[in-house]
Amino acid sequence: MRFEVTTRDSGSAARAGVLTTGHGRVETPIFMPVGTVGSVKGVYHRDLREDIKAQIILGNTYHLYLRPGLDILRRAGGLHGFSSWDRPILTDSGGFQVFSLTQIRKITPEGCTFQSHIDGSRHTFTPENNVDTQRIIGADIMMALDECCPGDADYKYAEKSLRLTQGWLERYARRFAETEPLYGYDQEFFPIIQGCIYPDLRREAAEHALRYSRSGIAIGGLAVGEPTEKMYEMLEVLDPVIPQEKARYLMGVGTPSNILEAISRGVDMFDCVMPTRNGRNGMLFTWNGTMNMRNKKWEDDFSPLDENGTSFVDRTYTKAYVRHLFVAGEMLAAEIASEHNLAFYLELVTRAREHILAGDFAAWKAETVKKLDTRL
Repeated sequence: MRFEVTTRDSGSAARAGVLTTGHGRVETPIFMPVGTVGSVKGVYHRDLREDIKAQIILGNTYHLYLRPGLDILRRAGGLHGFSSWDRPILTDSGGFQVFSLTQIRKITPEGCTFQSHIDGSRHTFTPENNVDTQRIIGADIMMALDECCPGDADYKYAEKSLRLTQGWLERYARRFAETEPLYGYDQEFFPIIQGCIYPDLRREAAEHALRYSRSGIAIGGLAVGEPTEKMYEMLEVLDPVIPQEKARYLMGVGTPSNILEAISRGVDMFDCVMPTRNGRNGMLFTWNGTMNMRNKKWEDDFSPLDENGTSFVDRTYTKAYVRHLFVAGEMLAAEIASEHNLAFYLELVTRAREHILAGDFAAWKAETVKKLDTRL
């Protein structure tokens, strides 16, 4: 696996690049649809490829480990074979999911013991078995096991949490070096930079994580309760610390304007459940702002779903029809909204890349963010 920056924007830290994996090239900046249990909820692979134009998707180690389980995944040839997805996959380590189970998990320097949300059975993730698990899942890009520190943590807790993450990273890297891919293609892992909202901890975390980074690095523990301005501040702190030749993945972010602001601060890769989760609840992201499709104002609006969108659903369905589906409780409403939102997010990063290549990203971003934050 390798990453190459091809163009840098003159007016910001934004850059365009190419990430090459065993399952194909990924052009950055890129948004990665979230396929938690091996599927992007409510969306066919055909539509992910052809309409949404997803280049890479996510799976989640915690959920896949519990169900369908490692035996099934290994016998199927990994998640690619099991799900019939032939493009790159990135897997989260499951750390965020485990640590959100506050009442049913216990963290120690050895690892994290937790109860399944499915049946209450007890399990343990260590850095070593987490490597083994992600090897079996077969992701092109694996995430190191870390503790996701809350965004409102005090300095003492954030520092203690970082020490735990650093110790786990050292063990994770050793196990990764001792093991081999199982399915005939290369796998890479990204260390994760933690440190909450404290600049000195973020710098220390980055310098430590970079010892174990080959082609890329992840930035975790943001958009988890801290003010948005603090997230942007931490990205600005990290931009000069992370070498330019490393792919930068901001985990779990975010709104369309969050993504453009992060691109302007040097981030290359994004994921978030917002397009599908919000879509299922009737919120659509468009080039003119966000729409609540249950609002009566769309009842007799026969204009396209998004006049400036290019996806199949934008060209096919009207606002009035999609509102009718939501009000009627029709499952097609959630499918249309999910496909629209994902296509919008992919088009957002594609247009961002085009403007980076054209040299006018900063001006385009400033104008676009004003529209994206509008409530229609």
